Amino acid sequence: MLAAPAVSRKTQKQQTRQRLLRVAFRQFSEKGLTATRTLDIARKAGVAHGTIFVHFPSREELLVKVIEEFGEKVTRKMHELAYRGKGVRDVLEAHLEGLAQYEAFYGRLVAERHLLPRQARDTLLGIQSAISFHLFEAAQKEMAAGKIKQVPMHLLFNTWIGLVHQYLQNRDLFAPGGSVIARYGSELLDHFMKLLSTEKGER
Repeated sequence: MLAAPAVSRKTQKQQTRQRLLRVAFRQFSEKGLTATRTLDIARKAGVAHGTIFVHFPSREELLVKVIEEFGEKVTRKMHELAYRGKGVRDVLEAHLEGLAQYEAFYGRLVAERHLLPRQARDTLLGIQSAISFHLFEAAQKEMAAGKIKQVPMHLLFNTWIGLVHQYLQNRDLFAPGGSVIARYGSELLDHFMKLLSTEKGER
């Protein structure tokens, strides 16, 4: 009879923490990782400002936790999607599909990377490592089979990431109010595959 209220308080505390993480994710996506204030998050979550610091000792710890959870989610999603196909195009399609679900947040993460704590920057590297693993695996097979050009792996990956990040960082210019991946994703993928193709007419 005495244990029930304690369990209830614990559950309530966990629910509040999860609500703060969800609201913080949305606010960071909308306003930016460095511009969003904890006061804004508290108001949107419907809690007192001090409640945030009961769960997260500092704004930086809240930000890092949100980014870590995002990183785990998007990395898991990319592995699931990438395993569906075996070719370079399949992997890159999976990459775009995975990013599209979290485009606003990922765009902020890329654009504000140099302003973030080391721990948060490492999460971004972890996301990139997930897709590079699948890309390298698929590219080695297609290069060996003569399906795509021989290109150093670091150039292959960085050219693709640079292309995608350029559009994501400038979403407001390329797709104001919308999804830049939905608007340009297929075009970017076709362009990149043409650069790699060994078929005549595709060079």
